[in-house]
Amino acid sequence: MRRKFPWASLPDDKLLKLRLKDLKLTLENTWLEDCLDDLQAELEERDLRIRPHAWLSDEWFSPDTTPGIAIPFYLAHPRLMRLERKMIIDVEGGTRHECMRILRHETGHVVQNAFRLQRRRRWQELFGRSSTHYPRFYRPNPASKNYVQHLRLWYAQSHPDEDFAETFAVWLKPRSDWRKRYAGWPALRKLEYVDEVMEEIAGQRSQLPRSATVHPLNQIETTLAAHYRRKQALYAVNTPRTYDRELHLIFSADPKHRHAPTAASFIRSHRSHFRQIVARWTGEYQLTLDSVLDDMIDRCRELKLRAVGPERQLLADFTVLLTAKTVHSLYSPSRRQWFAL
Repeated sequence: MRRKFPWASLPDDKLLKLRLKDLKLTLENTWLEDCLDDLQAELEERDLRIRPHAWLSDEWFSPDTTPGIAIPFYLAHPRLMRLERKMIIDVEGGTRHECMRILRHETGHVVQNAFRLQRRRRWQELFGRSSTHYPRFYRPNPASKNYVQHLRLWYAQSHPDEDFAETFAVWLKPRSDWRKRYAGWPALRKLEYVDEVMEEIAGQRSQLPRSATVHPLNQIETTLAAHYRRKQALYAVNTPRTYDRELHLIFSADPKHRHAPTAASFIRSHRSHFRQIVARWTGEYQLTLDSVLDDMIDRCRELKLRAVGPERQLLADFTVLLTAKTVHSLYSPSRRQWFAL
């Protein structure tokens, strides 16, 4: 039975004052156990004897010192998932499908470190050097066929280790049909290499000791409020404030339309729709899109713009504008930010 926690009934302001260690959460009796069981079944089906252990922490990661996976604490309780959604809008790994995608990715890191695959010459030829410094920023090329596409924002392009983890995740996923999906792509060579190496290490044991957990939840002194201030800062983006011309093309500043709804109120009333559609098209985080929408709403107010014309056309035109600005910000020098998983 699900354990009851006194903090689950607290309002947000009081809950945010708690330290992460005060939550006293574990993976036991949560839906995450089922996901981990499914992951083990996928590994067993491939005869991979690696058994990643898992624990709760403040984010997703896999250390190179132990064959394990840290899972963010908010996934262990519905009250914390609601808080995460309120603070960040996205709940990364919040569905079974997305949780499995990330678990397969993190297992790629586990397998790489457990068998020291990065030391192999062929691995380095295909993926690069694992010793490459992790960048603060990276600029992906969405059109590149040198990398698989698994997690958002073309994550495989950020670092050789992430490239391997993403390739492994695509390979591991049941019924992924990767040979057909990536036929004709240079990335297929990486998938075929993973297939060869996994067949080679099938039945072998990990070379890493199953040591203690790293940065476990029960040792984190940070309050939830401080945690979310830091996390929100990761999604902050200095988007180009060059909306005026495009906004004038969609909305009207003509005084004769002064009785029409304001453009600011139109965007506010549909912001959830805009966020979700553009996030799905571009892979951008919804919290980042929310800050862009705030800027656009403020600018519409300053320009005294009005929403004139058929609502359907206004929705389509503004969605295109937000998409274009999002893609531009993804590739501008100020927006090559690294988001660690």
